[in-house]
Amino acid sequence: MKGLFERFSMRRALQGAAASGEDEAATHRRAVLFLVICVVLWSTSGVLIKQSTLPALALVGGRSAVAALVLWLYLRRPVWDWSAAQIGGAVSYCLMVVFFVQATQLTSAANAILLQYTAPIWVALFSYWFLGERPGRLDYAASGAILAGMALFFGEALTPAGMLGNLLSVLGGVALAWMTLFMRAQKNRSSLETVLLGNLLAAGVGVPFLLTAEGVPGDWAILGFLGVFQLGIPFLFYTVAIRSLSAIETILISCLEPILNPLLVFWVVGELPGPLAGVGGIVVLGAVLLRGLFSVQRSARLRSL
Repeated sequence: MKGLFERFSMRRALQGAAASGEDEAATHRRAVLFLVICVVLWSTSGVLIKQSTLPALALVGGRSAVAALVLWLYLRRPVWDWSAAQIGGAVSYCLMVVFFVQATQLTSAANAILLQYTAPIWVALFSYWFLGERPGRLDYAASGAILAGMALFFGEALTPAGMLGNLLSVLGGVALAWMTLFMRAQKNRSSLETVLLGNLLAAGVGVPFLLTAEGVPGDWAILGFLGVFQLGIPFLFYTVAIRSLSAIETILISCLEPILNPLLVFWVVGELPGPLAGVGGIVVLGAVLLRGLFSVQRSARLRSL
């Protein structure tokens, strides 16, 4: 099994491409393809969570248990340094997936993914305290736009469950931000071990609920797909692709996820966000995208001096 997995792994494919003298353009096209596949697979979470009859924590446990198996097979011998950054990143990852799955069941898929997508702004704000990186005027302007967009989400006539779902989505964005900060604090060490540990924690939280849940046969197929194709394999694609892509390309391609996720849910389930939430989503996504683009351009100018 180990030899078969290694034979078909993306790491092996890229090493073989480098050894055969594959040109830089071909490597770049492969990286773009990998990241697009990653984003498309991530985008299936909303529609599959909506289709499952399992409770949120049971979904979290089953999905993360399968994803942990995929990542462990890939890593074979994960390196645990048990640093504060690794443990903090894993705990943040666990909270992120718990909040996201619960939010997706309680509110619309569009609300869940778009409010979680505020994470880059939380990174900018928290990084001053955690990493000593002072936010600039661009960060404050984007944060103001994000807060305005979030207010529109909460301006809808929501049920108590929908309001709780929105709040959990915001907390999921905060957890994603801290996971990013902890991974940045690990510098050049592999982040896959952090993701693996986070999935093991999430499995520990959710599997007891899965063991007592009464699901239908389709639920087990959903769990398998979510664990292998929506979490496990996309992270492998991501870690390979990110090495050959610029920051601006990563930002632009990643912005497909909060667009594809609610579109898939609408196509399969027929769910649409409210009008205020729709406008709020455009404001949030636009602020995150513009901040990322301007930040990349500013960094390029500084490097050219």
